[in-house]
Amino acid sequence: MQLNTISPRTKNKKNAAVGRGGKRGKTSGRGGKGQTARAGHHIRPEVRDLIKKLPKRRGHGKNRARTVRTNRIPTSTVNLTALEAAYKAGETVSPASLLARGLVRRAKGRAPVVKVLGTGTLTKALVIRGCTLSDAARTALVAAGGTSHD
Repeated sequence: MQLNTISPRTKNKKNAAVGRGGKRGKTSGRGGKGQTARAGHHIRPEVRDLIKKLPKRRGHGKNRARTVRTNRIPTSTVNLTALEAAYKAGETVSPASLLARGLVRRAKGRAPVVKVLGTGTLTKALVIRGCTLSDAARTALVAAGGTSHD
């Protein structure tokens, strides 16, 4: 056996030359005219036009994870008039007790972050725990003889 006597197992098959005369002439399997008949044609995806119409919003996109705080619990507000009506003198106001009395709603399955606002008047001495207070609410609470523990 010599190298010039060895033949390959598979024949060396060439792809048919299309569009150069022979069995497949005229449009050469490319259909009609226009963009789709040309080599390297590319039709713009329809979805891209829809995407381009959407407005760009700050904080949404590549850096969304760094700008949008999904685990943040929203703050619920309570006015002094609501505390005046719902609590007796000397009672403790906390997010859990506000939730139990129906003054605030659950936020993501737990007691919310509560801020007490100074709308209305307060005549009872209350103890406020675990809530932030506005300046007006703090002065009204101290004037009524109450205390706050943040």
